[in-house]
Amino acid sequence: MGAHTKADVAAALDAIAERPLSHVFLVACGGSFSIMLAGKYLMDRTAPDLPCDALNADEFICRSPARLGPRALVILCSQTGTTKETVAAARFAREKGAVTIAMSLDLASPLASASDHRVAYRAHYTTGESIDASDSNYAVLYALLVGLLAQRGQADLRPALATSLAGLQPTIDKAKERLCAPIAAYAESFATAPAVYTLAAGPNSGAAYSFAICVLMEMQWINSQAVHADEFFHGPFEVVDKSARFIALLGTGPTRRLEERARDFLMRYGDPGNILVLDAADLDLDALADPFRELFVPLIFFDVLWVFAYRLAAVRQKPMLEARRYMKKITNY
Repeated sequence: MGAHTKADVAAALDAIAERPLSHVFLVACGGSFSIMLAGKYLMDRTAPDLPCDALNADEFICRSPARLGPRALVILCSQTGTTKETVAAARFAREKGAVTIAMSLDLASPLASASDHRVAYRAHYTTGESIDASDSNYAVLYALLVGLLAQRGQADLRPALATSLAGLQPTIDKAKERLCAPIAAYAESFATAPAVYTLAAGPNSGAAYSFAICVLMEMQWINSQAVHADEFFHGPFEVVDKSARFIALLGTGPTRRLEERARDFLMRYGDPGNILVLDAADLDLDALADPFRELFVPLIFFDVLWVFAYRLAAVRQKPMLEARRYMKKITNY
C-alpha cells in the first residue's frame, strides 16, 4: 500500500485499539456499498467473535440496529465523501455512541469531517488517474478489517494480505491482458440488448451489483439487475432464452459451485454467444495468498469489466460519465 494510505490505516487502528467492540457495521451507498459486501464476507469467514453487517447508509439510519452503540465500529465509505446519506449515517452512528472510520478520496470531505477517524484510498474509475491497486478501496477496507482482527486477538491475516497487496497490480495487469481482448467481442451483441443481467455469489456479488447499477444502468442506461447465483434458480432463470444477455462471474472459493451451476444453466438454455463469463480459474492468481486470492477476484473482475464498459460505450456511441442525466447534474432529489 502507498505510504500515506498505510499511515492512515495504522492511525485509525491505533486510535481504537483500547476500545471494547462487539459489532462492526459497513455502511455506504452504490458502488461504495458494493465493496462492503466483500468486507462482510471476509468478516463472516474469519471473525467468530466480531459479527459484521453491511447496510445501505440511509437504511442503516431507518433500521437503527439494536447493536449500534458504544461497542460498535462503523466503517463508512464514499468516493467523493459527499454522499449525503453516508454523511448522515456517520453523524447518526456517532450520536448513538459508536466509533466511526470514514473511507474517501478526500480527507477534507463532509464524510471525513463527520467521522471520528479517516482513511484515504485512491481510484481510477472516475478520476482517470492511474493507481496501484494496493491503494484501492478493496485493499484499504481489507487492511482495516485485517488489522482489526489481529488487534482483537483473532485471525492474523496481515502476512497474507501484505503478500497479496505486493502482487495485486501485476495480477490485475495480467488479467486485463488475458481477458480484455476476448470479451470485447461481446460489445456488439450487448450494445443492442434490452437488458443485461449479472450473476455472482460470495465476494463477487458486490462486483456484479456495482457493474449492474453503477455502470450498465447509471452510465449506459441499459436495464440491468444483479442476481445472486443461487437466487437465480428461484425465479429469475425464467427469463433465459437464446436472446438473453448475462455476465457470469466465477470465483475461486466455496461459493464457486453456486456460480458454476448458474453458468451451466445459461450455457445449456441460453446462447453462449450472449453469455459473457469471467472465470477466475483462467487467471494467474499465484501472487495472491489465501484467503485474499478469493477476496481480490471481484476487484480484478471489475477492473476488466470497466475496460469492457468503455468498449460497450464506444459501440453504443454513448459516452461514459459525461452524458449522465441526473447523477451530479441535479441536487433536489
